[in-house]
Amino acid sequence: MAAKDAINVERQLVFYGAYHSNPYNIAIHILCVPLILWSAFVFLAVAPVPQAFPTITHDFNPYLAFEFNWAFLLALSYNIYYIVLEPVAGLLYAPQMAAMVFSAIAFAHRDDGVKLAVYVHVFSWVMQFVGHGVAEKRAPALLDNILGALVLAPFFVHLEILFAIGYNKPLHKTIVNGSKVEIAKFRREKAQEQRATERDALLRK
Repeated sequence: MAAKDAINVERQLVFYGAYHSNPYNIAIHILCVPLILWSAFVFLAVAPVPQAFPTITHDFNPYLAFEFNWAFLLALSYNIYYIVLEPVAGLLYAPQMAAMVFSAIAFAHRDDGVKLAVYVHVFSWVMQFVGHGVAEKRAPALLDNILGALVLAPFFVHLEILFAIGYNKPLHKTIVNGSKVEIAKFRREKAQEQRATERDALLRK
């Protein structure tokens, strides 16, 4: 996807939506994508930081904590990008993002925190591939655009929930229609590839 499209919300979400049209696959993503991001925050919360980073910490309670570290910077970067893409939806996502990163930072300090986060991370990725292979019957978006897919996934599932309760119907309609066009294009290309394969097989006989 062209760099100039990076802040075009319609292009970004149509791209991602074309890989996520099956309701079962979408449901799996709504559950597992936040778990993947949360567990990634746990890993980043224990990663070494440069000495230049300010030493700022605050424990809100045993389950929520703040530290100026890689997890916080990733969460901040993601949410700023989401606000640029779609300001209202991005701002609505901010409390969820804060809860995820603060809980992940606190969880990372448990003796078994990273170990449990690995289990969550692996399980969630396996379910993602099951959703694509069994329900969607299409490879995940990350195989075509790994950076875009990893960054967009949390915001896409957030918007799926918002759309379900009536948020920004014109944008939803545009994304659904655009995704249908891309899906139809993909299916045509797969059908052409299948016919070419069958033709080549007949010629070799």
